[in-house]
Amino acid sequence: MFDTLSGKLTAVFDRLRQRGTLNEVDVGEALREVRLALLEADVALPVVKTFIAGVRDRAIGAEVIRAVAPGQQVIKIVNDVLVEHLGGEGSSALDLNHPAPVPILMVGLQGSGKTTTSGKLALRLAKRERKRVLLASLDTQRPAAQLQLAQLAEAANVPSLPIVAGETPLAIAERALAAGRREGFDIVILDTAGRLSIDAELMAEVQAIRAATSPAETLLVVDAMTGQDAVNTARAFNEALGITGIVLTRMDGDARGGAALSMRAVTGAPIKLIGVGEKLDALEEFHPERVASRILGMGDVVGLVERASETIEQEEAEKLAAKIAKGRFDLEDYAAQLRQIGRMGSLSGILGMLPGAGKLLAQVDESKLDKSVFKRQAAIISSMTRAERRNPDLLKASRKKRVAAGSGTSVQEVNRLLKQYDDMAGMIKRMNKLGQKGLMRHGLSALLPGRRGPF
Repeated sequence: MFDTLSGKLTAVFDRLRQRGTLNEVDVGEALREVRLALLEADVALPVVKTFIAGVRDRAIGAEVIRAVAPGQQVIKIVNDVLVEHLGGEGSSALDLNHPAPVPILMVGLQGSGKTTTSGKLALRLAKRERKRVLLASLDTQRPAAQLQLAQLAEAANVPSLPIVAGETPLAIAERALAAGRREGFDIVILDTAGRLSIDAELMAEVQAIRAATSPAETLLVVDAMTGQDAVNTARAFNEALGITGIVLTRMDGDARGGAALSMRAVTGAPIKLIGVGEKLDALEEFHPERVASRILGMGDVVGLVERASETIEQEEAEKLAAKIAKGRFDLEDYAAQLRQIGRMGSLSGILGMLPGAGKLLAQVDESKLDKSVFKRQAAIISSMTRAERRNPDLLKASRKKRVAAGSGTSVQEVNRLLKQYDDMAGMIKRMNKLGQKGLMRHGLSALLPGRRGPF
């Protein structure tokens, strides 16, 4: 997401950086291009006008025009205004500081991912916050909706309210809260019914449920891929319910990003969570400053580190570190690294979190970032004997043919894997020879073949 907007803004700022000084005409031209980029990204027109006015007021001043690096200063101003429009700095965490059981009401249109998000949220609260969570489906409109939530609850390993045929949504909500109080749950997530479009019946139903349950959070779930429709949906629900937060789903898709930039300005409610994939654990906190940084091509290194810390298994990593310290690294270790990377999500998503990676992604064919290459390499390694994995030098021509046939790949792919392994093993040996002091003295260039001394 944001790739097109990020590319256009990066091009504008690259031109600004090349100029030694800036005048009002330069800033005006740059802002016109920024305005067009925002409109093409499906940002609401009133939001675009407010955004550009905010940047212009700060950018056209003597302190910017006379600055040593005025282009960089303008970029900093755009970043600050972006952060403000996305919700401002600081945490937008869920408000759970209420007597248990804390009710969380999930609302939205049908097809927005509301039920799936309810399951993801339950898993997140149970796993990260160590909360006892009860899931309850109030959706009596959509066939099998209650069964779907029950299955998601089972997958997330959290309890769900037993289904009673013929109950009204309001009765289900009251039964869920009663069960929460009786059985000592910390949080009760109420998944309401949606409609294909906003209508009076839908709003009357969710208003009645909200009045009866007094939720600590009323979270509107909207699909980021629907652009301006998502903004219109948010406005309507906010006027009827006074939502406390927004969850944007499908933020990992190719949406133009306008919904995220418009939500706070249109509703006054913060984006609290974002869905970044189909898996149950693909739900993340929304950090305005990090998203602004990614839009401007500066990456999200903090987010990348957090994702790695959540997915990398500590025990496995410590075993590998111990082996590397002894100068040992075989194909079994290489396969373990492939599994760790595979758990972190799509490669394009990982690369998008690195500073300056936007241009690289634009030049690389998306198919080359397909994680299936990891699965193929894992299959190749699995087709080897234990002796071959521990000593790859055993893999001569006849053995390579056997491994290729057993893994459904080609000898060329086996050779490519072995070359990548050799490169990594060689780098680890150089690291081991240098030691920590040597690495610090020589810099990372010491790890590169044929390079001596610092860069």
